[in-house]
Amino acid sequence: MPVSELRLIKHCVEFRDKSYIKKIPLRTRGVYVLYKKRSNKKKPKGEAFDVVYIGMAGGEKKAGIGGRLRAHAKNNLKSRQWTHFSAFEVWDNIREEEVRELEGILRHIFRKDSHANKLGIQKSFKKLTKIRRETEKENWWDNRHSRRLGNKMKEEKR
Repeated sequence: MPVSELRLIKHCVEFRDKSYIKKIPLRTRGVYVLYKKRSNKKKPKGEAFDVVYIGMAGGEKKAGIGGRLRAHAKNNLKSRQWTHFSAFEVWDNIREEEVRELEGILRHIFRKDSHANKLGIQKSFKKLTKIRRETEKENWWDNRHSRRLGNKMKEEKR
């Protein structure tokens, strides 16, 4: 296996227009993002993109990222709402559950973003929501260890 700078991501393409979909290899597993290119009248050369949708392709039996992108492009209603995409292929040893977790975290981040909800409501990542609730119950940010660190920092400043 080739050496990579990243543990999860093997290959990526970013901000490509729809014509590039056909170049995505079959059964590519990972996460993809759909964008709407914004026209920037003040800076015509500057490019700006709004996230419209975040999705994943994680199973060997199901369509890969290319298949998912083609399905979004063929849908008359959805196709008009996005212009570009990014695709992030994961390494072969990354399990489908891990891809789903990665997608879930990204969706969770964008769930209240008005642009990211154009193609469908981005749901919160239930497992992450559960962890957040448990963290709040435990007062993780205000435990003894962090108070001790705060006291040490005060002593160092003196």
